[in-house]
Amino acid sequence: VQLQASGGGLVQAGGSLRLSCAASGRTFSHYKMAWFRQAPGKEREFVAAITRGESTGYADSVKGRFAISRDNTKNTVYLQMNGLKPEDTAVYYCAAALYGTGSRPDSYDYWGQGTQVTVSS
Repeated sequence: VQLQASGGGLVQAGGSLRLSCAASGRTFSHYKMAWFRQAPGKEREFVAAITRGESTGYADSVKGRFAISRDNTKNTVYLQMNGLKPEDTAVYYCAAALYGTGSRPDSYDYWGQGTQVTVSS
């Protein structure tokens, strides 16, 4: 599976962005998909995930502000980010897992190249 993330950019605090991650291959619907982020000098951290059955999970820091969704007809997963804060500034990565569970990066098999999100105060 190859993943291509897009949709990042510069936004003011309180603004919104929608990230997209397009996947290659015909078995996209079999994968659990997730978004992670990594700020300079920090470890990569879990943001949100969506299972094959479309159950979702979120990091506490983004609950109520971010929403993950998927469109299996388009082989795409989305991350709608509202109420953005300067601390959301990071490179955002999408990831795919066939059998992995949990929110650790090493649970995921495939990664996109990342898209930069910068939130100004």
